[in-house]
Amino acid sequence: MAIKKSAAQKTPLRQKAQLMSGSEIERTLVRLAHEILEKNGGVDALGLVGIRRRGVPIAERLGKMIQQVEKRKVPVGTLDITFYRDDLSTLGPKPVVQEAEIGFSIEGKRIVLVDDVLFTGRTTRAALDALFSHGRPSLVQLLVLIDRGHRELPIEATFIGRTVQTTASEVIEVKLTEIDDAEKVLLMER
Repeated sequence: MAIKKSAAQKTPLRQKAQLMSGSEIERTLVRLAHEILEKNGGVDALGLVGIRRRGVPIAERLGKMIQQVEKRKVPVGTLDITFYRDDLSTLGPKPVVQEAEIGFSIEGKRIVLVDDVLFTGRTTRAALDALFSHGRPSLVQLLVLIDRGHRELPIEATFIGRTVQTTASEVIEVKLTEIDDAEKVLLMER
C-alpha cells in the first residue's frame, strides 16, 4: 500500500541551474524601473505595491531606482494576500496573517503590483482582490521578476524581468538579500 507524503515529507529540491546572479537581478530591475516610467509617463499618480513576501523588497528597490531617475519619491506599499487565496487549505492548517495596510491611498492611482514569480496566476488573482478591498485604482499593472508560464487563470504581466520555460517538476526560487541573505534566482527540480 502506498503512503502519501505529508507536506513536511516533500521530495527535497535539487539545484538544476542558476538563472540570475545578484548583478543580473540588479540590471533587470534597473531596466524594469525605466519601463515603468516610460509606460506611465513619469511618476504622477503612480504607486508600487509589493505582494508579501518577495514582492515587497523588489517593489522597494524599484521605488528607490525610480526616485533616483525622477528625483521624486514614489509611494511603495505592502499587500498581504493570505485571506484572499483560493488555495488556503493546501497552504497548511493555520495560515499566519500579518495585518498590513498598503500605507498610501490607491484611489485613482496607477498601481504597479509587484511579485517575484508569475506561475499559475492564483497569487495575482488574490492580490487583485486584496488590492481592490483598499480602494479603486485607475489602472493596475503587474510586474514580475520571472514569468515561468503554466497559467491556470487568464493573467498576464505588463512588465517581465525574464521569461523562463519550466516543466511541472521544476521550481523557481528567488533569493533576495533582505529575506534570504542571498541574491540569485535558481531553477530547482523535484
